[in-house]
Amino acid sequence: MSPRFPPSTARSVDILAFPSVQLLDVAGPLQVFATANQLAERAGASLPYKARMIARGDGRVVASAGLGLAGDPLPPASEAADTLIVAGGPGVHEFAADEAAVAWLLERSRHVRRLASVCTGAFLLAAAGLLDGRRVVTHWDWCDRLAERFPALAVERDPIFVEDAGVWTSAGVTAGIDLALAFLNADLGRDAALAVARELVVFLKRPGGQAQYSAALALQNAAGPFDALHQWIAEYPASDLSTGAMAARVGMSERSFLRRYRAATGSTPGRAVERLRVEAACRLLSDTAQPIKQVARLCGFGAAETMRRSFQRVLAISPQAYRERFPGTADATPGPLLRLARTDRRASGTP
Repeated sequence: MSPRFPPSTARSVDILAFPSVQLLDVAGPLQVFATANQLAERAGASLPYKARMIARGDGRVVASAGLGLAGDPLPPASEAADTLIVAGGPGVHEFAADEAAVAWLLERSRHVRRLASVCTGAFLLAAAGLLDGRRVVTHWDWCDRLAERFPALAVERDPIFVEDAGVWTSAGVTAGIDLALAFLNADLGRDAALAVARELVVFLKRPGGQAQYSAALALQNAAGPFDALHQWIAEYPASDLSTGAMAARVGMSERSFLRRYRAATGSTPGRAVERLRVEAACRLLSDTAQPIKQVARLCGFGAAETMRRSFQRVLAISPQAYRERFPGTADATPGPLLRLARTDRRASGTP
């Protein structure tokens, strides 16, 4: 069923680009807003967005992928707009070193309702002083450099996107789509955002609460000799995950397993198991109402205090604080662990 789009003046959305911009940082959010317009048009409603790419000069840039993009020239800095999104990409650092560009952005930020960045676009917002004292996020591979260069920022490494006092920052590349869907959800409601997500064949993410990448993804390498093991651990974290049990599962001696595992992943098996169990617990904390002590049991920690210590080591946050910060949704896809949790809850007689 088509969502209802309320009649209103189209919200203006500018996406700031520059030479060597990341293509998807521009195209991803732009397509979300364009699809919202297409669905509104089908429903006979007024178009909810007026979205465009803007850039210096004549508005034309060549993305880092080599594709030329034709947008509009930069509008006057004092021209009002609803939303300004700063894209990222290899060219952002040169752009951020341009005093005139930074001055334009600083003035422009005073005339928009909503300010955001995608990926390394956070470096440009930071250069303009627009992120000082705020919680922010960028692509996971750039978090340390962002924190080192701009110590006044509170850089978070896990979320897909973060909003702090009206300024939004998001993780790498496709996170721009999640960010734009969050804007749709806020502007037009969940039905509209879900309709766009379905049209684009992407997930409607929970509001920033999913990690940028899974622990299993972080552990994998090109050869991926232990990918199947990581997937199994993620689905059955309460299993016997001793070194001997894992070695037997992959058909190796313990000595060979320890040596080859460290060489392949750069981590010890014990550290990897802890990260995967924490990630599994995060899913249950967000997607179920299971008590924390039950989450600890289902994820192989045994006791809630053991899980709390692991959360502090891995995420620097307690399980309770994680649940409060990242409330999930009831429509999460039920993998083996989530099915087990729901069965466990029904068996206990808890609604």
